[in-house]
Amino acid sequence: MSRKTLVALHLYLAAFFAPILLIMAISGGLYLLGIKGNVTSGDPVQLNNIQLANDEHLREQQIRDVFMQVGLDADFEYLKGAGTRWQTRPTSRDHFIIEQQGNDLLITPRSPDLIASIVELHKGHGPGLFRILQQLLALGLVIVLLTGLWLGLKMASMKNQTLSFTAAGILLFVLFAAI
Repeated sequence: MSRKTLVALHLYLAAFFAPILLIMAISGGLYLLGIKGNVTSGDPVQLNNIQLANDEHLREQQIRDVFMQVGLDADFEYLKGAGTRWQTRPTSRDHFIIEQQGNDLLITPRSPDLIASIVELHKGHGPGLFRILQQLLALGLVIVLLTGLWLGLKMASMKNQTLSFTAAGILLFVLFAAI
């Protein structure tokens, strides 16, 4: 591949993914700073004499049926949870917590604010299409980094600095991961 093609690939991918990557970096940084946003819980709905199945596919269909019967939004992609507590996904938008309490079912609506929504997207808890976009972002970022590194190593005036900074990055990663 020619240098011109590598530069173009590097720049186009960087420009395309920059807005998404910035949001992911900001949301990850906020999360690490303890700013995770807020999720508001609504009034729970208790339904009597409903026992959910142990089979996850059957349980998901039961929950969809129950939601339809009581007039709740049954438009969720999947359930996540274990034991007697589950949540509808994606959690980056309005969702529900479902708890089996004996023979009763407790359904609590939840609404994330903007920061909580972005953090949930960052963690991969968003819609399926967004998760695909995140996978493409990961691939694009790897390509951007490798083409940038390759271009830096191929430029005589940048080779030593590129090697030094790459070595420093590896060293810091290893040291901080080992602490």
